[in-house]
Amino acid sequence: MTDTTAGQAPAPASAPAPAQAADPARERLRRWRLVLGGDQADGTGCALSGRDAAMDGALAALYGKGDKASAGRDRSAGLGASAPSVARWLGDIRDYFPSSVVQVMQRDAIDRLGLASLLLEPEMLQAVEPDVHLVGTLLSLHKAMPETTRETARAVVRKVVGELERRLATRTRATLTGALDRSARVRRPRHHDIDWNRTIAANLKHYLPEYRTVVPERLIGYGRAARSVKKEVVLCIDQSGSMAASVVYASVFGAVLASMRSISTRLVVFDTAVVDLTDQLDDPVDVLFGTQLGGGTDINRALAYCQERITRPAETVVVLISDLYEGGIRDEMLKRVAAMKASGVQFVALLALSDEGAPAYDREHAAALAALGAPAFACTPDLFPEVMAAALEKRPLPIPDPA
Repeated sequence: MTDTTAGQAPAPASAPAPAQAADPARERLRRWRLVLGGDQADGTGCALSGRDAAMDGALAALYGKGDKASAGRDRSAGLGASAPSVARWLGDIRDYFPSSVVQVMQRDAIDRLGLASLLLEPEMLQAVEPDVHLVGTLLSLHKAMPETTRETARAVVRKVVGELERRLATRTRATLTGALDRSARVRRPRHHDIDWNRTIAANLKHYLPEYRTVVPERLIGYGRAARSVKKEVVLCIDQSGSMAASVVYASVFGAVLASMRSISTRLVVFDTAVVDLTDQLDDPVDVLFGTQLGGGTDINRALAYCQERITRPAETVVVLISDLYEGGIRDEMLKRVAAMKASGVQFVALLALSDEGAPAYDREHAAALAALGAPAFACTPDLFPEVMAAALEKRPLPIPDPA
């Protein structure tokens, strides 16, 4: 269970089944009854009791139709705007459903029932299941938070960020360290640093047919990344409201990149204004609370800021993370991208950096970037290290096939 559409309850497939539901046919009816909600037309004829009835009540509070007279079993939305009742409901669903389903239901509760304002209360924040989407909601609300809530909100955000760092940091550092080593080609490599594919290709004219072998007169190998800065990375992140999850992941990756001595990392967020958060990269939580989700979008202005700060174009990777809905000057934006690429900058355009599928985006702008040799695509956090490694080595990007 990973997602649900508005108005449709997530199937309680992982919920514990009662002992009497050992019969497969009865178990199917039970699950359909929980999904359909017990309206007269649901057709199951299955009555619920005990834990199943309580689970159905938790689903009804969020996904109930609310447009029928109560008939004992009919669902009706019932969370209201009471913080105590919502906190109890949050506790109930954590008891009845696995964490992945709880996160979906929380997200739906915030979207469908307008519960975002209740997240300004510390008691509510202590009851929720932290995830990336909750962090995005908190970031959009943090300017309105009372002082009593801010520390609790930071604790929630820090927990999610810590889990993401543990999941992503080691693999990212290992992948990019290898890419930095391979990007430094040398002509007199040590034996274990020889790039045999390139060496053979460069020495094919020295093939000896009688021995059926190539005599390599010139060796090509990998260097080893020095402790000094080898590459520069600029993360340019759209902080409009639709990019919340991307902002969270990009901030975590920014902190990981900044911890690598061989990479100089700059992190810039933008809407219609541009904010440079590079000096806060040692703590991604500070970075996230330095953003302001929402507002318009001026990609051209953000890229102009980034372009002015590039000192070594041939050793620089610029990563634009945006849905490309440009509110600024479109033609200037494209000219700027073309100029950066012509100077040697590796330019990567990500429509999203999140676990979700393909986002809504401006297809015309994406096609224009592709024509410049900068294809725009959505990227999962697990793929991002490979994308960055390819950009650092100046080889084709591992663009996922559109589903």
